[in-house]
This record gives sequence, C-alpha cells and structure tokens, in this order.
Amino acid sequence: MRLLVLLCLLVFATPTDAATPEQHYLDLRDRYIAKFSKAKENDETFKQHDAALNELTGVLRGLVGPVTIKGLPAEGKSNADTLFKGDSGFGHLDGLGFASEGDKMQAVVTTTALLKHWLAEHREDGLPQEIAAAFKSDRFYYQAIQDSAFAKYAELPITKPASASAAVAVLGVRGNGDLKGAPHEIDVVAIQGDKVYFLAATDAVKTAEIPACEKVWKQMMARNTPQDAMAKEDQAMDAYTKCFAREAPSQGWFAAAVKKAQSQLELLLAR
Repeated sequence: MRLLVLLCLLVFATPTDAATPEQHYLDLRDRYIAKFSKAKENDETFKQHDAALNELTGVLRGLVGPVTIKGLPAEGKSNADTLFKGDSGFGHLDGLGFASEGDKMQAVVTTTALLKHWLAEHREDGLPQEIAAAFKSDRFYYQAIQDSAFAKYAELPITKPASASAAVAVLGVRGNGDLKGAPHEIDVVAIQGDKVYFLAATDAVKTAEIPACEKVWKQMMARNTPQDAMAKEDQAMDAYTKCFAREAPSQGWFAAAVKKAQSQLELLLAR
C-alpha cells in the first residue's frame, strides 16, 4: 500500500507542462532578441550576435534533424539571420536555411509547430493563420525568406506525393522595386510528417507577358481615380496578376513551369 501511494505521488509530481523542444528554441530566441534589440551596436555586440545565431542554429539542427537537398550545402544555418528587432530581414521563418551561391536557390526546413507559431507572430502583417491559406498567400513567400517583396502570379498544379500532407507551388516575381514583368521564380512548399520544406528558385523558368493582361494593366492605370499614384498602381497590379493567373494555363510556357515546380518538389522530398 505504501508503495502504491509513493507511485501516485511521483506521477502527480511529474510536470505535465514540460516545454517542448520548439518552445525551448523560441524562449532562447526571444531572450536574445530582447538582449540585442537594446544593445549598443559595436564589434563586441556583433560578435555576441554571431555566437547567438550559431547557438540557435545548433538547436534547430537538433529539432529538424539531417537535411539533404541536392545543390545546396549539407548543413543549414538559422534562417532568422538577425536578432536585432527593426533590422531589415528581421522575422524570417524560424528554421534551418540553405542557400546556393548567389542565392539562386534557397530552402528552409522547419517543423509544423514552429510554422504555426511564426504565422501567429505575423498575424498583424496580414499572414493567414491557416497553413493551407498561408501557402497560397504571396505574403508567406515574401516574409519567409530574403528581404525582397514577392508578387504571386499563378499557382502551379503540382502532384502531391502520397508521403506529403500538403504541397503547393507558385510562380512569381521577387524584387525591391517594380514587381510587374514576366515571372521567373518558382517557390514550392510541402509538409511531410511534422516537417515543413520550402524551396525558392529564381530564374527557374522562362515565361512571357500576356497581351490580354497587359491590356488590363493599361486600362487600370489610365483610370481617373481619387487614389494617389501608389494606390492606383497597387490596384492595377492586383488586377494584372489575377488576369495572369487566369490566362497562364493556356500559355505555351506553362507546362514547362509546372514540370519545373514538380522537379523542385521531388528535390525537396527526396530522401
């Protein structure tokens, strides 16, 4: 009887709210963000900052496990490349980041738990909170990597493998200025088990502008509206990309874009 009571006490004494590995990472990350966002920027601070990123990288490697993506480095580093709040590039998707020379191909591998937390952190930035909706939003592809805006032109109908619970591919343009033009970047994101895989490839495919959509753009820009020039251009861009998404499947280059996206997906999930 005494042994039974002792066992019960041990059971009830065991903490039921032990932090998950993801929470350990987030707590460590947030402590460093608080530290460096108040620190004076000097050589010693930058040295400590690099050490902190290396520590976070080590934690992420333990979380994500080994990753092999052909054409990319064998070992990733923290995709959150700055811990100074307010810096350009702050707030990228938490995970292991991989990049080819010149950033022509970039990948991020994370967990679904970290993805959900990241989406919640960016709720006020307009990111959808449902994963399926986020993967279809241009804001996801803009905020997850790099410091450049991203305009989604069309979704590419890739075939989801049985091993994946989700797979989405988009065609678009990335840049810091004008985002109107023939799209050439293909981004693919997939979920396999509890891991999330994201691959962005610039200059992935050669496309062309669509005359019908050029007409839509010109008509929108020619309208006399009370909005300022930037608002009018945003509306014209929205109409233009919607037209592009409708018309893209009938274009001669579309099949090649889908094939390229499918190969990127296979590259991501190859084990």
